[in-house]
Amino acid sequence: MSIDHDRLFKELIQTFFEEFIVLFFPAMHEHIDFRHVSFLSEELFTDVTAGEKYRVDLLVETKLKGEDGLVIVHIENQSYVQPSFPERMFIYFSRLFEKYRKNIVPIAVFSYDTIRDEPSTFTLQFPFGHVLDFRFFTVELRKQNWRNYIRNDNPIAAALLSKMGYTESERVELKKQFLRMLVRLELDEAKQRLLFGFFETYIKLSDEEERRLRSEVNEMETKEKEQVMELIISYEQKALEKGREEGMKQGIKQGMKRLVQTMAKKGMSVKDIANVTDLSEEEVERLLE
Repeated sequence: MSIDHDRLFKELIQTFFEEFIVLFFPAMHEHIDFRHVSFLSEELFTDVTAGEKYRVDLLVETKLKGEDGLVIVHIENQSYVQPSFPERMFIYFSRLFEKYRKNIVPIAVFSYDTIRDEPSTFTLQFPFGHVLDFRFFTVELRKQNWRNYIRNDNPIAAALLSKMGYTESERVELKKQFLRMLVRLELDEAKQRLLFGFFETYIKLSDEEERRLRSEVNEMETKEKEQVMELIISYEQKALEKGREEGMKQGIKQGMKRLVQTMAKKGMSVKDIANVTDLSEEEVERLLE
């Protein structure tokens, strides 16, 4: 099943918006009034010439300290390489400005697994003059050394360790440090689950790596060891319960499919099968495919 990267990043940054800004844009953080923050509905833009539709990832309406005017922060996650991305950021900016007529702060988060020198400008110029110089803020995650963030008690930093620059040999240490951060943060269960789910989406250790992780956790100081091990066991149990539920659902679905197919072989119509099984006719037809 494909990963909906944009949805994951949107949920993470929307939940920890201020933490995202302070981590990557501390100078910007000093000017934003976080007492006034609201999330706007998604914007869908159509490129008439290319026949494609683009959905803006995240729009946040806020204020600058000491000013009455509103500011819109547009955050776009880019999970794949796209040469025309700066142009797309400008199109988003211009259409958002056209609609809202407010100051807009454009931010791009590059989350793919390669290291590139991403442009942060879109320009239009001629031999006889300069027409446009559009600039946007960027976060290039793969260029960040994950070890620089492990002492930062910031939930965004903890989750995004999984998308920063690391080597294959560092995966066990990376997850261990993530778990230590999670313990220190002392978040409520919903936020903790969000961070853990995000991290596990991008870094899944092998059985051998998990054994090494447990071994290294056992070497920690007693109190921290107990807290981290409790966290590991808790999420292993939840994963097991989820697997059982999905297995039961799959088993029920397969059993119903066999039953419907048997009824059909005996000459029952789709309508009669639907009446007997309390399924809709459309559901019966899908099970017969």
